[in-house]
Amino acid sequence: MVIRTWNLFHGNTHPPGRRRYVEQMVRLITEGKPDAVCLQEVPPWSLERLGEWSGMHVYGETAARPMIGPIPLTADLGRRLTDLNPGLFRSAFEGQANAILVRRRILSRHVLTLNSFGFRLRTARRLGLPLLRQLDWAKERRQVIAVRLEGGVVLANLHATNARDVRIPEAEVERAAQWAGQLAGDDLCVVAGDLNVDTKRSQVFGLLAGFSAAGPGVDHVLVRGAEVSDYDSWPRGRRLLGDRLLSDHVPIEVRIL
Repeated sequence: MVIRTWNLFHGNTHPPGRRRYVEQMVRLITEGKPDAVCLQEVPPWSLERLGEWSGMHVYGETAARPMIGPIPLTADLGRRLTDLNPGLFRSAFEGQANAILVRRRILSRHVLTLNSFGFRLRTARRLGLPLLRQLDWAKERRQVIAVRLEGGVVLANLHATNARDVRIPEAEVERAAQWAGQLAGDDLCVVAGDLNVDTKRSQVFGLLAGFSAAGPGVDHVLVRGAEVSDYDSWPRGRRLLGDRLLSDHVPIEVRIL
C-alpha cells in the first residue's frame, strides 16, 4: 500500500509567482496510482474537482473558510480575489482545506478540530502559555480528517499549527494520533500530513505509542499496525513543471509492507 502526503502551498510555485498550478499538482501526486494521498493547503474551491483530476475517491474539509476580514465569502469569490496575485494572497481570502484521496471505498468519514477552545484552554494551562501565544493559536482553525476504508484501514490527515513554540503543534499531533488510534481500534492506522514538527526540535514522536518512525522534515507518514518502508522524499526534478518548482514542500511517500 503506497501512501503519499504533500502540502500543495495553495497551488503556488517556490518561490511564488502570479500563477498557480493546483490541477497539475494533483495530477502529479497521483501519478503511478498510489493507494492513498493526503493533501494540505488545498484551495477550498478545488475540493469538488479533486475526484476528476485524480480518478480517486475524495474526502475533504475546509479548515479555514473563505473570508475577507470578518465577512464570509463564497469559495468562488475567494478564488477570484486570490487569483489577482496568488503568491501574495495565498490563503488570505479563500482559506484552505485538507483532503484525502483513496482508491478503496470509503466506509466512514470523520473530522476533529485540533485547536478547539476547550483544548486550547486546557493545554495553555498545562503548558503555561502566555496570553498572546494563546490568542495567536486561535487565529486559524486546524483540523484532522480521517476515513475508514474497506479492508480495515483508518487514514488520518492533518495540517498542524505552525508556531514558534513547538509545544503547540506537538499537542495537536499527539491529539490527532490518539484520536485516529481510537477510531482504528485494532485495525491498521495511518496518520499523515504536514505536522509542523521535526525530530530535530521535537520529542513528540516518542509519545505516539506503536507508530512508525518520523521522517526528516515536517511532513510525515506515521503507521501503526504494520511494517513500513523508509521515507521516499521526491527529488527536486520530480516536482519541476518546466522551470517552475511546485510547492515549497517536498512530496513524501511510504510503502506499507
